[in-house]
Amino acid sequence: MIFNKDVALDGILDALFTPYKKSVPDVNHIVTAMLNQGIINKEEDILNDHIAFRTLGVPNLGIASFEKIFLHHGYKKMEPYFFEQKKLDAFWYAPPSPEYPRIFISELRVKDLSKETQAIIHNYTDAVTKDPIDSIDLDDVKAVGDFFYKPLWELPTLEDYNALAKESEYAAWVIYNRYYLNHYTISVHALPTPYNNLNTFNTFLEKNGIVLNDSGSKIKISADGLLKQSSSVAKMILATFADGTTKEISGSYVEFAERLPLPQFAHLPAEELTTAMRREGFEAANADKIFESTYSEQTSKS
Repeated sequence: MIFNKDVALDGILDALFTPYKKSVPDVNHIVTAMLNQGIINKEEDILNDHIAFRTLGVPNLGIASFEKIFLHHGYKKMEPYFFEQKKLDAFWYAPPSPEYPRIFISELRVKDLSKETQAIIHNYTDAVTKDPIDSIDLDDVKAVGDFFYKPLWELPTLEDYNALAKESEYAAWVIYNRYYLNHYTISVHALPTPYNNLNTFNTFLEKNGIVLNDSGSKIKISADGLLKQSSSVAKMILATFADGTTKEISGSYVEFAERLPLPQFAHLPAEELTTAMRREGFEAANADKIFESTYSEQTSKS
């Protein structure tokens, strides 16, 4: 019997998206508003541009481990990205066919942090003594789906969470949320006119009560002008820590991307444009600001 990896990938993505959708109220809010406005006829009309994950650069974890899931299911590793101030590295992964989302995986360069912060992180992650992906049957949809929400290390104390957040809000987010889906992305260019323009779509979002990340600007534009990105500000969730204390912390969010045609295809009508004719990949300067959708400077505005 030949294993159908497309079916498996469908199941894995569904296992990721279903819990994410339940815990990120903006997802249903946006979909409902789009349905009411007649932008889409059903939720499945939305094209998912990419999904993103955050990881920690420590032994047995990080990108080298996490990417194995998607490489196994036909994704291709593409360009690297480097974020000096945030101390992050990242790669994006091209899907096996255009109907699947791109993958963006980032990793915190733990060795670049202060000794105190490194010690806190290792206090939790040193319990992971072998690569957890190696023990999973990557063709088992349920096993892979369960892994994304598996507690690989102990729940942090509030004291440790706060200490991490002082140096790296990214570190604090991951130490609590682990491999939880960080965001999914609506392909704005795939929507009907006039909502296939990010300026117009952002206006629609704000009229419907969505707070946008304005770090840098509400619309982040690549140097070539062909990739435009916006994102909602992460909603706050009530988190319970290992010591029983609770605190509202940032959860996940929604991103919006407009990929414009490459210059040689700019003359074509929208209905003739394929994925390959539009701007591909990502932009470090854009992503740098999108990361801040979970940072306190942004979440305090929601």
